[in-house]
Amino acid sequence: MLSRILGLVRDQLLAAFMGAGALQDAYQVAFRLPNMFRRLFGEGAFNAAFVPLFSSVLTKEGVPEARNFARRALGVMLVWLVFLCVLGEVFMPQVLRIIAPGFMQHGDRYTLGVSLSRITFPYLVLICAAALVAGVLNGLHKFSMAAAAYLAFNVVGIAAIVFAAPFMPNVAYAAAWGVTASGVVQLGLLLWACHRAGFGLMPLPPRLTPRIKLLVRRMVPGLIGSGVGQINLTIDTIIATLLPSGSVSLMYFADRINQLPLGVLGAAAGTTLLPVLTRHLAAGDHVAARDAQNRSIDYVLLLTLPAVAGLMVLAGPIMIVLFGHGAFTEHDALLSAQALRAYALGLPAFVMVKVLSPAFFARGDTRTPVYIGIGILVFNFGLNLALMKPLLHVGPPLASSIAAFFNVACLAFILHRRKSLELEGQTKRRIGLTIVASGIMGGVVWLLGQGVVFPHNFWARSVWLGGMVMAGAGVYAVLLHMLGLADLARIVARLRSKLSR
Repeated sequence: MLSRILGLVRDQLLAAFMGAGALQDAYQVAFRLPNMFRRLFGEGAFNAAFVPLFSSVLTKEGVPEARNFARRALGVMLVWLVFLCVLGEVFMPQVLRIIAPGFMQHGDRYTLGVSLSRITFPYLVLICAAALVAGVLNGLHKFSMAAAAYLAFNVVGIAAIVFAAPFMPNVAYAAAWGVTASGVVQLGLLLWACHRAGFGLMPLPPRLTPRIKLLVRRMVPGLIGSGVGQINLTIDTIIATLLPSGSVSLMYFADRINQLPLGVLGAAAGTTLLPVLTRHLAAGDHVAARDAQNRSIDYVLLLTLPAVAGLMVLAGPIMIVLFGHGAFTEHDALLSAQALRAYALGLPAFVMVKVLSPAFFARGDTRTPVYIGIGILVFNFGLNLALMKPLLHVGPPLASSIAAFFNVACLAFILHRRKSLELEGQTKRRIGLTIVASGIMGGVVWLLGQGVVFPHNFWARSVWLGGMVMAGAGVYAVLLHMLGLADLARIVARLRSKLSR
């Protein structure tokens, strides 16, 4: 959550200094490629393949063999990633023609995009290596530093925008150098944490041992299977470059708000659920694995569905208060709010993909999500082409949301057929009541918004928005208590107990 808050500050600076135009578009495209690798590896395919294998080696063969496996994997990964990075640097003009074809219509935007992409591309080497080290820490059940290291991305990024911009051609260059510098800091922090845990990870010379081959076999298919959401967002970016200038920026800032609940709930649930499911299944305790899966679905929807209602009702005020400053005008904020509503519709599906995918990965099946993912990618691309002209910057987000629901439906259907997903009656009842509570909460907030005029002053707007959010949270909490979904007195008592410790 702290990382997301700092990320919001960083995005506010980007919006204020660059607005929604060609400069912002070029930077966002330059950041999209390494950021996709970060999410695929840090929250997706590599984590899904490496953590169960590492945990199994650690449990069955002990610490020395597990450390040797991790060091060998790091050596193989670094050689491959450095090679990929060199290719990317050399052929970046050709890469930009693929991921930003619309830039070719404006030479300056294309040239700037190539320069910025060459600055940010080394980040993929650093962050993918950091993902491996974080996977080791997760396998050791040390989650804190693996999560906290991502703070460095935003801290370094903010510092670069504020302090380095005066020494650069423009803010976009400062932000781009901040991306790569943050990768150095993140990897350093994680290596230090491993060293403190008595698990030093000096890479070994690359060698394709049987265990490394198994890791690669599990990982490569999962790059598509677990990363469908990120690849879909990249398709959105490709389409957005073909739309009017500024469309990439409008969609980016909308997605950033949508990523707040998705990143906090989806990534956290998926990261922690995978080792838990792996442990239960390795012990042959399928009932415990089923219960863990059901609890995860229950918890994430309990927190995600009210977020959907709130974003749908308050999208306009949220974007105006958070980003409607400096070069990012109030009109830009309202246009971005339209994209935010389209993304918010798919929020439950985006989160559920994170929760359902570990059920495959924990069983060593990384292929099935791939086959589903390929179909979803094709479906999403077709929707993008159909919606981009009539809906402009709203089309790609809406296409991604619809595709995400189809993704969830396919994953759930196959898991149910395999007896790996069995929702109990109590879980179904709680989900239904959660939908009702979220709908009522959204209706109450909408009615309050109709009765209280949105002010013109920034601070008054902030108070207005804060009041609406607090009112919605209060109504939702009362509804949860009344419907028997949560015991508020017990929750408060547990929070007091934790704080006192």
